[in-house]
Amino acid sequence: MTKFINLHTHKFSNLSDVIEVVNQYPWEFDVSIPTYSIGIHPWYIDESRLESDLEIIKEKLQLSECLALGECGLDKRIEIPLGLQISVFKKQLEIVRLTNKPIVLHCVAAYDEVIAIKKEMKIENPMIIHGFSKNEQVAKSLLNNGFYLSFGKYLLRNPDLEKVFTFAPENQILLETDTIEESIYEVYEKAASIKGISVEEMKAIVFTNFSRIFS
Repeated sequence: MTKFINLHTHKFSNLSDVIEVVNQYPWEFDVSIPTYSIGIHPWYIDESRLESDLEIIKEKLQLSECLALGECGLDKRIEIPLGLQISVFKKQLEIVRLTNKPIVLHCVAAYDEVIAIKKEMKIENPMIIHGFSKNEQVAKSLLNNGFYLSFGKYLLRNPDLEKVFTFAPENQILLETDTIEESIYEVYEKAASIKGISVEEMKAIVFTNFSRIFS
């Protein structure tokens, strides 16, 4: 049976028909979660525990239940200096590049920087922008540079995003709930209706992409 994929969520719901990539932080790791990603979010960089956080990430990325690095990335709208954010981001990329695991990215107003770092470090691991909410121009730039786009909250909230979702190639999209109250089923229903296909077809598209990216 093709399962629903929830590429990024902050709460484990234990649904039998959903594979969830549950966001975990190294400093509050929950061993009861069966499939997860782990990373240092730019909002929560704490230099006093940075080395131990990186060690935990390194250790968890070796495990099969750890599906991806993340969420990690860059955010220009927060107080933490961008230079520090870039340094912590690159340290995490150095660890994950020793594996073939994907990277779940938090990116706010720093798309050019993220693309530049991918090129500079020659990152071959799949890179996924989670919670994509920008315009067609930003989407094109990311897609042309080999990024995947994961849609969720903003697909339900912002009608302008429907145009971007329609245009995004089927082999570069994923779906998620992140922190919203709505279920993953509602996200799939919305996504399928925008694409003019059935929920089953939408499931097949996302499952195929997930299987390839997370092989």
